[in-house]
Amino acid sequence: MGKYVSAAEAVKIVKSNDRVYVQAAAAAPTILTNALAARAAELSNVEVCHLHTEGEAAYANPELAKSFHVNSFFIGKNVRHTLAAGNGSYTPVFLSELPRLFRKKVVLIDVVFIHVSPPDSHGYCSLGVSVEATLAAIENAKTVVAQVNPRMPRTFGDGIIHESEIDFMVEVDSPIYGHEMAPISATEDKIGSFVASLIEDESTLQMGIGSIPNAALTKLIHHKNLGLHTEMFSDGVIDLIEKNVINCNYKGVNRGRALATFLMGSQRLYDFIHDNPFIELRESSYVNDTSVIRKNPKMIAINSAIEVDITGQVCADSIGSRMYSGVGGQMDFIRGASLSEGGKAIIALPSITKNGDSRIVPFLKQGAGIVTTRSHVQYIVTENGIADLYGKTLKQRASEMVKIAHSNHQEKIEKAYFEMIHGK
Repeated sequence: MGKYVSAAEAVKIVKSNDRVYVQAAAAAPTILTNALAARAAELSNVEVCHLHTEGEAAYANPELAKSFHVNSFFIGKNVRHTLAAGNGSYTPVFLSELPRLFRKKVVLIDVVFIHVSPPDSHGYCSLGVSVEATLAAIENAKTVVAQVNPRMPRTFGDGIIHESEIDFMVEVDSPIYGHEMAPISATEDKIGSFVASLIEDESTLQMGIGSIPNAALTKLIHHKNLGLHTEMFSDGVIDLIEKNVINCNYKGVNRGRALATFLMGSQRLYDFIHDNPFIELRESSYVNDTSVIRKNPKMIAINSAIEVDITGQVCADSIGSRMYSGVGGQMDFIRGASLSEGGKAIIALPSITKNGDSRIVPFLKQGAGIVTTRSHVQYIVTENGIADLYGKTLKQRASEMVKIAHSNHQEKIEKAYFEMIHGK
């Protein structure tokens, strides 16, 4: 069998009891994973592990539980059902540490599925829109199988690999998974304004995907000399880069370059980053390393939460005991920003759910996971304002948090907390 083969031929390398790592996010090599799922009748106890992935996850079908087990390092919507169905597990790990699990042989990898651009004239391919822990998986896997796609953007940084490192290559021509910008609601616009008010000129930004980060970015058009050092970014930064608002000239590391470990957005984003030396994608062990992040002066970390109690404990990975997402890189950046000279760590969320329940609570739900502890938190932002918790006592924090809760819930939250601490 030659190096260039069909997907069906390439996935024959996977044997029962193997562990397969799948490249993450918009780079998910779905043609390979679908071909693997088609072999379900021939296989048993194959573990498929990955961070969040876009697109279909055919191997996650509970009917194929004897053939495949999903191990999520961050739980995406396409595999969330596996935890309740019993054909999936969740491994808590900081995104900064996931490459180390592979390199230290804590998690052994038999096969890695990747998604790359075609080899250039020198034989080099690009991992494109997602580097994260894929390099460590490639280094430590017995076999590397690549989905080779001319639509994969070529990006600078760590994600350049030579075709000699790839055992089997499957040629495809399919769109990269996209994520269009959603309309910004009035609530999200208010939150974005409060977040933007905390950002000074010459700050370096970390933010995720979604309407709240995008709302904040729209408020920064008159800022000057901002930087970008973030786990991921989306379309919201493009206009700011083109207007020279984000130029990365005052960063402490990778000055003059926008840094991320994966990207997800529209085709406009993928066209913008293609062969663009201003954008660097590096491994998560570097991008998310707190000791690297803190070197950026005025580092601003903007993250979200499912709920926050009025002492500042942040639940961001579960709804009660039901796992929803994962630890990801929130703590990596919260701590890095906190230790940065002039840095700020921000948790931003609407004050209520779509059902009208308060997301500012007297105490977290039973079984809720604390991703960011009360001692790490600095600012909590809702559409009702900013709670500055840094250096505050528990009583002072409670007062700050009640102010940013929804008016329908403020009195109830305060009363429940008072009764809890006084044992009434």
